[in-house]
Amino acid sequence: MPYVNIRIAGKLTRAQKKKIAEEITDTLERIALKPKSYTYISFDELADENWAIAGKLLDEEE
Repeated sequence: MPYVNIRIAGKLTRAQKKKIAEEITDTLERIALKPKSYTYISFDELADENWAIAGKLLDEEE
């Protein structure tokens, strides 16, 4: 059973989450031969203050 966890800085719309879930599920079915009913996907949306790149929080000004 595939379990996919997507962690992303910021927010996604419901429509974006739906499309991403459909695409990933279809890909796992097509390439890994996993039935759609076995694929679980979760989304973790992180506030910019909880995500850092190159030592700087995303909510910091450049």
